[in-house]
Amino acid sequence: MDIVGIDTERLEEAGEIRLARWERHTQGPLLALAVLFTAAYAVSILMPGHHRVHHVATWVEWVVWAAFGADYVGRLSLAEHRWRFVRGNPLALITVLLPIMQPLRLLRVVSAVLLVGQRVRLADQVRLTTYVVGSVFTLLVFGALGVLEAERGSPNGNIRTLDDAMWWAFTTMTTVGYGDHAPTTGRGRLIAVGLMLSGIALLGVVTANIAAWFIARFQEEEAEGRRGQQVLEELVTEVRALRGEVAALKAAQAPAPAAARHGGGNVTTDVPAPEV
Repeated sequence: MDIVGIDTERLEEAGEIRLARWERHTQGPLLALAVLFTAAYAVSILMPGHHRVHHVATWVEWVVWAAFGADYVGRLSLAEHRWRFVRGNPLALITVLLPIMQPLRLLRVVSAVLLVGQRVRLADQVRLTTYVVGSVFTLLVFGALGVLEAERGSPNGNIRTLDDAMWWAFTTMTTVGYGDHAPTTGRGRLIAVGLMLSGIALLGVVTANIAAWFIARFQEEEAEGRRGQQVLEELVTEVRALRGEVAALKAAQAPAPAAARHGGGNVTTDVPAPEV
């Protein structure tokens, strides 16, 4: 018996249990922190003249990111195969590293929301719907906030209010692009490119999943039809076999005809010869 192998398997199983327990206990707090970070990010943009509010919002963002970093370090320390954990959770690592890049604040917000969505354990269909709806809402709202932050100080920009930014984000993400509002700064145009690519990708995901759903339904109906045809053929075979058995039983139980019993009408009897 390989005692070393058994002990290794037990240690790995215990590590997975501890990691799953950690993720289960931190899922709710991380969701609350992501909402708090989102609110701080939105407030810092919608209230640019309030320096105290902006200062508090900045501190909230950094505290939340410290919590995300602590969560990543804790999960990494509990993982038995740490390199496998790093490779299997690239979004978590990117989420921790993005605060270093201050120009990518929008990506920080989106990655935080997606990271929390990744931690939620749901059924596949519910998870897919949650991802699509959450991604659309997140990119739409925070794309609008990001372009508003980038464009309202531009002398040539025409995106000055949240309403204009939301309208622009919606038309850009759906690739309609009326052209009544357009970014003029480099960061605004970068956000526009991201929204356009994201909109195309999400539209492709939705279209592919709708097509996959229809194909799955057709395949299920076809499989049910084949199963029904197979059952019908089996029933027909059984009925034919039963008919053959019934006919055989009737033939065995039927009385012999009179002609067969009397030799077919030619009755012969053995009469003893008269004695002479």
